[in-house]
Amino acid sequence: MKNEYAEEARQRWGDTEAYKQSQQRTGSYTDEDWARIKAEADDLTARFTALKESGAPAGGPSAIALAEEHRAHISRWFYDCPKDVHRGLGDLYVSDERFRRNYPDGVAEFIHDAIHAA
Repeated sequence: MKNEYAEEARQRWGDTEAYKQSQQRTGSYTDEDWARIKAEADDLTARFTALKESGAPAGGPSAIALAEEHRAHISRWFYDCPKDVHRGLGDLYVSDERFRRNYPDGVAEFIHDAIHAA
């Protein structure tokens, strides 16, 4: 993690297995890997946005399936992400403006609710 939040992340989660696993995995990623990760994340966001805009409920089967894809994405690229950890991440999406601003209006809440429904 080479960004402005790296030190905060180390301080908050540095002693966790998830943090250590993420550091180990991401340390070997190429620019192509990062491009693929971003493309996958952008696709997930676009599909969450479309689902929300369609009027589908965050607790419905389509949103729950997409939340599970989101969890699998994190598990594949960063760290093993059991449901309780995924719920905590969903909580950050709505409680921390730095996460929230990465999503169109209302989409962070929709993702949060879908994660909690999964």
